[in-house]
Amino acid sequence: MASSDPRGYPVGPLAAGEIDQAMALVVEAGWNQVAADWRLFLELGTVHAVRAAEGRVIATAATLPFGGRFAWVSMVLVAGDHRRRGLATRLLRLCIDELNAAGLVSVLDATPAGREVYRQLGFQDAWGISLLQSGAARQIGAPPAPAGVAIRPISAADLPAISAYDASGFGADRGAVLQRLHARLPKGAWLAERAGRIVGCLLGRDGRRAAQLGPLVAESDDIAAALMASALRALEGPVYVDIADAKTALRAWLESSGFTAQRPWTRMLLGRGTSFDDAARVFAIAGPELG
Repeated sequence: MASSDPRGYPVGPLAAGEIDQAMALVVEAGWNQVAADWRLFLELGTVHAVRAAEGRVIATAATLPFGGRFAWVSMVLVAGDHRRRGLATRLLRLCIDELNAAGLVSVLDATPAGREVYRQLGFQDAWGISLLQSGAARQIGAPPAPAGVAIRPISAADLPAISAYDASGFGADRGAVLQRLHARLPKGAWLAERAGRIVGCLLGRDGRRAAQLGPLVAESDDIAAALMASALRALEGPVYVDIADAKTALRAWLESSGFTAQRPWTRMLLGRGTSFDDAARVFAIAGPELG
């Protein structure tokens, strides 16, 4: 049911038929999402939308719950001609209130400017992330092959085991998200095994401006690099990777392969400074909108 914000703009769920309007906000902001990302949120989470008097979608915010423990808050977008009217804050508070009522911790990845806003709402820093980008031309050197590790493409039959392995690193099951990512960018989906046991996995997705590689969960730097190298050799065109700042060896290898830093993020959690993930094994995230 639609409600109204303090300035009279109606607020309600985004409808599937309004994805084109939501995409207009993405294009205006210069973000990388495509229609499939909005459908993912509509199918697995919630998208709140603010509409102008004529019914046009002028602001959005989305939530995506994971495993009954926490939920991502993202896709906070406001049309340029309606900014500085409190719409983003209104939507953020609506998301937070709903997640609090559901017993879920709110998590997000903030830009430097957004970080100050979120701190005022009670979010605390957990760890840093950097967006790296490569153009279509890359020089992908072969990292040392991990001893006894086999790297191969992920098949649909692998997804249940991949989901379980990923959950141990991410902190909750997100199999439904991983299934959708695999369908969107199969050339970016790779698995590392040692003696029949999963020791790393990488998935990705298509984007409006570049393919996005991540999440990347692995047991070691060399396994993470081997997975990333396999995906980069299979893909054409520009690529984004949101890499954990602590993973300096992988970052150095990516930069030597032609990647450059674009912008930082800060992972933040409402009311706590400790994240749910295994920092030792999370090398790259799925993106600031997906975690």
